[in-house]
Amino acid sequence: MTRPTVLVYHADPKYAALVRAPRGRIVLRTAATPSEAEPLVAEADALYAWQFPRHLWAKAARLRWLQVMGAGVDWALVPELRPGVVVTRAPGVFGPWMAEYVVGWCAWVTQRMAAYLDAQRQRRWIDHVLPDRLGGKTLVIVGLGDIGRAIARAARALGMRVLGVSRTGRPVREARRVWRVGALRTALRQADFVVVLLPLTPETRGIIDAGALAAMKPTAWLLNVARGAVVDEPALLDALRGRRLGGAILDVFATEPLPPHHPFWALDNVVITPHISGPSTPEEIAPIFNDNLARWLAGRPLRHVVDRKAGY
Repeated sequence: MTRPTVLVYHADPKYAALVRAPRGRIVLRTAATPSEAEPLVAEADALYAWQFPRHLWAKAARLRWLQVMGAGVDWALVPELRPGVVVTRAPGVFGPWMAEYVVGWCAWVTQRMAAYLDAQRQRRWIDHVLPDRLGGKTLVIVGLGDIGRAIARAARALGMRVLGVSRTGRPVREARRVWRVGALRTALRQADFVVVLLPLTPETRGIIDAGALAAMKPTAWLLNVARGAVVDEPALLDALRGRRLGGAILDVFATEPLPPHHPFWALDNVVITPHISGPSTPEEIAPIFNDNLARWLAGRPLRHVVDRKAGY
């Protein structure tokens, strides 16, 4: 019986080192760059990858299963990937990371960290500038999947009032109230902080537009940890320049890396981080892949299968 070939595509060799399969059941191949992957992908039956080069999908004639090394799958759901390829994602890993990121930056705002650091650089004692509390502030979470609910739990533990927006509007215990996406602006009007967690799909592209931003309080802060294109960046830039928002914490952008000439860099009411709010680590992703690998080899249903039509 021919052994299936599994191709691991990532610059970090730990991803391949942590693959666990019964001895002799698979042929394991590795690639760290597009040029290394190009001669190997034609023989791959399964692919364990992040940001696999789009131009190589046409060569993946034998591919049956793609395991994504993360929660976001928009980069993989392209026409070049054959319809018959099953795509699975890695949920349940990033919630704790992203909860700390969101709550930490919200506290950075309320604790007036920027003002105190600026005063320190100037050797000024500004005891007239007092911090605020997160307790009692309203956090609106746009996208209440497993990551959104993890953030909600962390925020509630600090006394924040948590509201949610989701596709279905179905109530969840972590949020005081949940609206459908069609009522997004109703929720945004109440927010002191808005965190965006929606997957990037044709329906969500640019959903945080000029109208949504105008619905927010002029003191509210926007945190985008989803995908850059979910937010209308020119509209956000205009709102920030006009001081119609308190500010923005941006971890994702329509173009990454963010070009050095981009105007976001120059704004004093923007914090830029380099897409690190939910880092993928080999040790956390490997158990998800290995569980699915065992299922795949045994002919059992895979877990965390992506609905390619829905986009998540």
